[in-house]
Amino acid sequence: MVIMSIDTIKILKGKMLMYLKRLKELREDNDLKQNNIADLLKMKQPQYARYETGKRDIPLDNLITLAKFYKTSTDYILELTNNPNPY
Repeated sequence: MVIMSIDTIKILKGKMLMYLKRLKELREDNDLKQNNIADLLKMKQPQYARYETGKRDIPLDNLITLAKFYKTSTDYILELTNNPNPY
């Protein structure tokens, strides 16, 4: 079992919220609704909304699909880089 301090959990949660923010920004910059992205991912809108609000983790296959759709990298979505250009 891994034990984390409250500060570590806050840092990890903060990072998670950052990349979820980027998902929302990418969607809005492309003038899309959550329904549009949910359709792309073959799911219902409420399920996709949970990704943007941090209530659900994004499966790797969905993250890759979104990176390809937005023509960017998963690193950009995860805020590991500020360069939106794909590799």
